Amino acid sequence: MTPSPQRRVDVAGLVIAFILLALAGVVWWDMSKLQILSPYDLGPKVMPIIVSGCLALLAIGNGIGAFQGNLPARDSLDWKPIALILGGLASLIVLIGLGLGFMIGTALLFAATATAFGRRAFVTDLAIGAVIALFIYVLFGKLLTLSLPTGPLERLL
Repeated sequence: MTPSPQRRVDVAGLVIAFILLALAGVVWWDMSKLQILSPYDLGPKVMPIIVSGCLALLAIGNGIGAFQGNLPARDSLDWKPIALILGGLASLIVLIGLGLGFMIGTALLFAATATAFGRRAFVTDLAIGAVIALFIYVLFGKLLTLSLPTGPLERLL
């Protein structure tokens, strides 16, 4: 009989499991502070309960996998896509802060994210992002009458 090889506990997997569990706790705690009553006990509290439960299940599964040492090997980290997505998000925040509106920043975020995922047609992606941003603005701003940040393009509508 050959002894089975010792499995090592995956420390990074345990850290991720604890972060997921903490996030589930924060979502649950935030949901418990809602003072919204609904007639059938279904309402805005349902989705945070589902999200919190799913995060807790992910944490448990990740923790078990980390203790058993059978989590998949991690790829090396490529910072370029992360920088592109965070840069697109930062540009959205800055453009909204400067009063240039929702649609310009959202189109730029879409194009930056598409570039981060390997697409090399930035101008085309910018146009696609502009169409999507226009659709979202009309849907939320006009049809649902929700307030989105306005800029020069939004004022035209």
